[in-house]
Amino acid sequence: MRPIPQIIYLIVLLASQLVTADEYIESRALSLCSNSLEFTATYFNVKFTPKNRTIALSFNGRSSISGKVIAELIITVYGYTAMTKVLNPCDMDLEGLCPVRAGEIPVMNTNIKIPDSVISQIPGIAYTVPDLDASVRVFINSSDTGRSITCLEAELSNGKTVYQPGVGWTTAIISGLGLAASAVTSALGHSKAAIHIATNVLSLFGFMQSQAMFGMSSVHMPPIVQLWTQNFQWSMGIVRVGFLETLCTWYQRSTGGRPSTLIVNHSKKSIQILKKRFHGTLLKRAGKSGADTHKSIVIRGIQRVGYKAGIESTNIFLTGLIFFVFFATLAMICVAIFSVIRKSLVKSGKIKNDEVKWNFIPKGILFRVILIGYPQICILCLWEFTQHDSPAEVILAAVMLLTTTVAIGFATQKVVRLAKQSVKLYGNAAYTLYTDPACLNKWGFLYVQYQAKAYYFIMPALVYVIVKSMFISLSQAAPVVQTIALVIIEALMLISVSILRPWMNKKTDIYNISIAAINFVNAIFLLIFSNVFSQPGILTGVMGVVFFAYNAVFSLVLLVLMLIASIYAVLSKNPDIRYQPMRDDRESFIRSQSQHQLGTELDALGAAARGEKHSNHDNSIPSLVDPMDRHGHGNEPNGEDRLEANQPSSDILGSEALGYQNNRRKHIPHCRKFYRPGRCKPPTNPDVILPTDVSRACSTSSPWNRGAGYD
Repeated sequence: MRPIPQIIYLIVLLASQLVTADEYIESRALSLCSNSLEFTATYFNVKFTPKNRTIALSFNGRSSISGKVIAELIITVYGYTAMTKVLNPCDMDLEGLCPVRAGEIPVMNTNIKIPDSVISQIPGIAYTVPDLDASVRVFINSSDTGRSITCLEAELSNGKTVYQPGVGWTTAIISGLGLAASAVTSALGHSKAAIHIATNVLSLFGFMQSQAMFGMSSVHMPPIVQLWTQNFQWSMGIVRVGFLETLCTWYQRSTGGRPSTLIVNHSKKSIQILKKRFHGTLLKRAGKSGADTHKSIVIRGIQRVGYKAGIESTNIFLTGLIFFVFFATLAMICVAIFSVIRKSLVKSGKIKNDEVKWNFIPKGILFRVILIGYPQICILCLWEFTQHDSPAEVILAAVMLLTTTVAIGFATQKVVRLAKQSVKLYGNAAYTLYTDPACLNKWGFLYVQYQAKAYYFIMPALVYVIVKSMFISLSQAAPVVQTIALVIIEALMLISVSILRPWMNKKTDIYNISIAAINFVNAIFLLIFSNVFSQPGILTGVMGVVFFAYNAVFSLVLLVLMLIASIYAVLSKNPDIRYQPMRDDRESFIRSQSQHQLGTELDALGAAARGEKHSNHDNSIPSLVDPMDRHGHGNEPNGEDRLEANQPSSDILGSEALGYQNNRRKHIPHCRKFYRPGRCKPPTNPDVILPTDVSRACSTSSPWNRGAGYD
């Protein structure tokens, strides 16, 4: 047989096996829907298979009643009552239930035949729709008196779900490809394409984190919503790794904590996801429920996310923290390897050395990693303060939250301070923010995605992350308050970005405003899921399906756009032409290494021809970094020489900005290097004295002014 027919045969065989897979409906949790504790279950598992018309039942519990009982069974699908039936255990030959005796009910493992008349009432869609929102409620009544004894409920599932590991892997891989494409295009000198791709990757990652945050909210959501958002929990570090679970449990015990046993005792206890409409179920932390085996364990919010990922609730914080540290370390290792390769290429003469630039690249990348993981750190650390898994973990959470917040806060105030200084001196924030490559590599992650005049938007963006994280982590016990706060936060964010439109061009504005709009709509849906409007159950179920549908479509669009942009950037000879011009004049100040070297040589030649003394161009560039750091790797003989060499740079930024305390008037050397016809604007600071040739350059656009040709 030839290879192609063999492959076709295998595909057809696999497809036929998938089609003929057994259909079933099952439940693994039985919870109380009344305040009565006369009949409780410690373990429950039931599976209905229509192919052989049987129900496989495994049950273990305790009863404080005796006598004959009858059961009224109500099946609800998406809030709609699909079937109501009265069952008599004596007619069904259920051992231990006819009659019911007080005490422990013996472990029951039995198969029950179901008549065709009952099976025909079950619609076929119940076996195919993923994450079926269906439940069966059983009211147990006394046969003699008709008194209602207790109420039990079980969630139903058909084994099909939208929670697929492939979704998480796909989103992670495409995000990684975007970062790689940005790095490659930047190395090739296509700065515009690199900035756009990096900005879109950051926005895409932020959207995935928002999806994960909605999944962490404590409000009861339809199963399809819970499991859809579970696909994005990897972006918050909620990923199960076997040895990490063991390590986290060992660390917690070693530091005085008490690990939970949700996952370990899964086969012995009924784990119930919180349902808002039933108030009789006891909510308790799994780690403290071992002594009481007669009550169901109910989980919600962040605990629910960890349970579905297979992580013990007491290991969630440490797992997320370890993943954050791991990726930060991995990024630094990659930078170190690349630095070694770069140095070898410099020694061989294949590339030119730029020590100042490369000294700040590792710091810039580390800051980028902190910024990307900051929502994760905020939520998990603040949540740990409410859980107290162990004293050491609480201290670890405080230290990690404090250090990351201080680091990002320090970087933010640096950027804001220097941008204000640039506006004060030149009337343009882009001059200072984009002239110095060292500054751009170290702090640019905070502002390159915005217009130069909108540099301040980094502050409301960080406030948005912090406030949202606080309500997600600290309001787990108040789902209605949590959802109302999320609606307000997302509404304010949407209004802000729609009015200010701070990003660098129109397409990027549309991209990010669309994400903000989807986040706002998601918050509205969460508010409805909280049952604050007391809507019918069928409406909640339908809205859950709608939530999944539009989020899935929007996520697919974002991923496809990112994939296309990444491929085009790598394969195209000039990917910059694909993007709109920036709304600011940053391109006038971002100069490649070759242009910088050429400009310096031409300036020196021109100065020599005029008989003037030419100063180093690097020292005339305003910098966000400390002068001692910029030249810390040079060959200056002593610290005084380095300080003197950098004095012109301090003059540009102002003496107070870099720590020099003097009152002399400030001069701006070599301003003509950054002159562009029609763009040169005299400084607004009256203390600044422009050189004569620069004043002439600013007053006329004639190309025959002194210094023309050296731009």
